[in-house]
Amino acid sequence: MTEVPLTSPPDPAAPRIVPASGIQPQDVDQDALRVLSRLQRNGHEAYLVGGCVRDLLLGRKPKDFDVATAAQPRAIKRLFRNGRIIGRRFRLVHVVYGPHVIETSTFRSGPVQPENGAEAEPEDLLITEDNVYGTAAEDARRRDFTVNALFYDPNAGVILDYVEGLADLEAGVLRTIGAPPVRFAEDPVRILRAIKFATRLGFRIEEHTWAAMGEHAHALSRSAAPRVAEEILRLLRSGTALGAFRMLRACGALATLFPEIDGFLGRRDDPDPAAHDRADLYWRLLEALDADVHAGNEPTPAVLLAVLYLRLVEHRASSQRESSHAWTESAADLIEPLAARARLPRRAVEGAKRIIAHQFRFTQPATHSARLTLFLHSEDFPEALHLFRLRSAAWGQGWDVYEGWLERWKHARELPATELEGLRRKRRRRGGRRRRQRGGDPEGGASEGLAPDGPEG
Repeated sequence: MTEVPLTSPPDPAAPRIVPASGIQPQDVDQDALRVLSRLQRNGHEAYLVGGCVRDLLLGRKPKDFDVATAAQPRAIKRLFRNGRIIGRRFRLVHVVYGPHVIETSTFRSGPVQPENGAEAEPEDLLITEDNVYGTAAEDARRRDFTVNALFYDPNAGVILDYVEGLADLEAGVLRTIGAPPVRFAEDPVRILRAIKFATRLGFRIEEHTWAAMGEHAHALSRSAAPRVAEEILRLLRSGTALGAFRMLRACGALATLFPEIDGFLGRRDDPDPAAHDRADLYWRLLEALDADVHAGNEPTPAVLLAVLYLRLVEHRASSQRESSHAWTESAADLIEPLAARARLPRRAVEGAKRIIAHQFRFTQPATHSARLTLFLHSEDFPEALHLFRLRSAAWGQGWDVYEGWLERWKHARELPATELEGLRRKRRRRGGRRRRQRGGDPEGGASEGLAPDGPEG
C-alpha cells in the first residue's frame, strides 16, 4: 500500500467510497436504473441520491427514486423523449414511464454567500434563490441532513459519502450538514423535515441540531405557507403523527404554526387536572390516527385537518348550548385563521369544517327520514364517518354508535337511484320555499345533508 506524503492532504472534495454491500440490486427501481444508465453511457456523471439511498441502506422500501447528474436540464431532455422540464425556482426533468416519474436534477451548489466577507444577519440567510449548478460534492453539501446526502451508483456497486452520512446512518443520528443555526436560518422548513425523518426513522436528533431547531422555530412564520402546509399534512399521514406533534410542541414550532392548539394543550406544569385531561384526549386522537394509517387507511386532507381541530371545536361547542349550530360556528371560528395563515387548499378547509360540524349529528337519536337518507348519501358522509371512527377509537367509547351508522349507510346505498333523486328534488323544493319566505338567496342554503337546526325529526 502506497503511503500518502504528509505534504499532500486529502482532497476535501473527494468522497469516501465504499461497496454498496447492504443494498440488494433487485430492490432498485428498474426505471431509475434505465435513466441512470443512459446518462452514464452518454458521458454524464449520475447517481441515485437522497431518501432512496438512505432507505435502501436501512432495508426500507423507498417511496420514490431520484437521480442527480452533471447533465443540465436541456441535455437530459435531449436524451429522453419521455422527459419534461419543470420548475421555476430550480429547473429539473421528470422522466415519465406511464404513471411512474423519475425526478432527475442537475447537481447544485450551495446558496450564494455575501460578497467581500460581509457577515449576514440570520434573517438574511433565508434562501429565496437556489438555482446555481455545481459539482457532485457541492450538491451533497448543500443538502439538509447527512443521512440524505449519500450517492449510490448501482452500476459500479458503490456508495459515495461526502458528508459522513454513513456513520450517522449506522448510529441512528439526524444531523444537519454544516452549522445547524445557519442551515435552519436558510430554510426553517428544515425543522419540520427534521421532525419527519426523526419520527419516521426512529432516529435521535443530534443535540446541536435540536438546540438550533428551538432557536429558529419562530422563523417558520416567514417560510412559504404552501411548503409548511405540505409538510404538516405529511406529518399527519405519516403514521407517526403523535410523536411528530409532541416534538413540534417541544421545540416551539407548534406555538408558531398552531398557536390555538398550543394554547389549548396548556402549560406542562399546569397543576389543573382538567388541563392534563384535555391534552391527554388530544394526544389520544393523534394516536388513533396513527393506528388508522398503520391499518392501511388513507385519511383525506379534510380528515387530517379535522383531526387537528376536532378537540378544540368540541371543547368550545360544549361550553355553549350544545347544538349543531354551535359546532358549525366553532369549527369556522377556529379553522378559518389557520386557512388564512397557511393558505391551505380551500376544498380541504371547507371539508374539515363540515365534517367536524357533522360530529354532533352522529351522537343524536337517528330517525328514519328523508333528511337522514340524504345525509347518508351526501358527499361529506364518508369523511365525517371516518372522523367519527377515529373519535370513537380515541375516546374508547361510541364504537357501537359507529357500527350503527355503518349499518345505516350500507342499507342506504341499496336505495334505488330514482327514489333517491325524488327525495333530492323534494328537498330542493322545500328549501327553495323556505328561502323565499325568509327573503334569502335562492341559490344559498346549507350543504345537502347538513342539518343546521339540530338533529333530524
